[in-house]
Amino acid sequence: MLFVTGLLSYAAYNPNLAPGNDKTPEKGWLGFYLFSWPTSPYWLYRLTQGIHVTLGLVLIPVLLAKLWSVVPKLFTWPPVRSLSHALERLSLLLLVGGVLFEFVTGVLNIQLHYIFPGSFYTLHFYGAWVFIGAFVVHVAFRIPTMARALRSRRFRSVLRTPAARTTPEAADDTGLVTPDPAPPTMSRRGALGLVGAGSLALLVVTAGQSIGGALRKTALLAPHGQDPGTGPNGFQINKTAAEVGIRARDIGPAWRLVVRGPGRERIFTRAQVLALPQHTAALPIACVEGWSTDDLDWSGVRLADLAALVGLRQSPPGVFVESAQRGGAFSSTHLRDNQVRDPRSLLALRVNGADLSPDHGYPARIIVPANPGVHNTKWVTRLTFGAAQ
Repeated sequence: MLFVTGLLSYAAYNPNLAPGNDKTPEKGWLGFYLFSWPTSPYWLYRLTQGIHVTLGLVLIPVLLAKLWSVVPKLFTWPPVRSLSHALERLSLLLLVGGVLFEFVTGVLNIQLHYIFPGSFYTLHFYGAWVFIGAFVVHVAFRIPTMARALRSRRFRSVLRTPAARTTPEAADDTGLVTPDPAPPTMSRRGALGLVGAGSLALLVVTAGQSIGGALRKTALLAPHGQDPGTGPNGFQINKTAAEVGIRARDIGPAWRLVVRGPGRERIFTRAQVLALPQHTAALPIACVEGWSTDDLDWSGVRLADLAALVGLRQSPPGVFVESAQRGGAFSSTHLRDNQVRDPRSLLALRVNGADLSPDHGYPARIIVPANPGVHNTKWVTRLTFGAAQ
């Protein structure tokens, strides 16, 4: 589930749409499964990414327990006894290294700590494929051992055995059982309970960031970025306008929106954009870090209506969105034609009845159903419909 939801998260970025959307341009056949990300249901990305991040954190105790149980195996000597053993050891190295890399980079990303070199998206994407490849190879080698272990005792009897009647495993050729074990201090059911309690605790302090409502207050492990304050604009901010180099003159009275189509161009002031037919949409924002908002009331101009203003009334094409943000990985993005055509896709000017704050994209930002938050571009200055994709 963790791997699948990760692949879905990558697909949601529409990486095959245009070079600007693809953070892993050398992925090759690893992108075999990619598809056009839909706009319905509007909460799709909120669900898939919420599951991905929450499950990733919940599995940390399971990962630590598994690594603790196989530590002796990591240091067996001699390290290589045969060709098959060498392949197994290599898969083990990639398996342990891959899973640690994925969990560490994932946790750092959730907390907005981008201290690793290179793009998180590229590193996490390739790391996932390294891990899953090693996992498949490792399982193939260990199927006989797993089958014997599962047949050796019934799960129900394990749960009924207290520490006083817990006995060590019999020595075998796996290298995981010490020849002179100390008396047990915890039963197997106690160990399972400890891991389960740890996972449950992480679920309680994480899931609320995606479920929302009253449970949002319980999300102690939600990313702690900027303080959004209260009021209509009081929802999560990953990066403020100042942090990405937005200047007062970029979003002040001199701001203009340029809308381009094949052979046509229109330029609007914010007052003129406000004078266009306004529509509303109740949509959340969901980000790769796992947090999401409840449904927010956005108002602005439909992207399809803006396309019509430059002559694209029938089946408007995709659009290239540019921001006043200078540089950075997501200062621009492409949206697909199905995203433009959705009547809930807006160039939003207001949220919850108030003008957007500068940190939330004033004078105008994109809001598209089921779109990753980072692709709902803020501080929009130019829309080019039908741009090469």
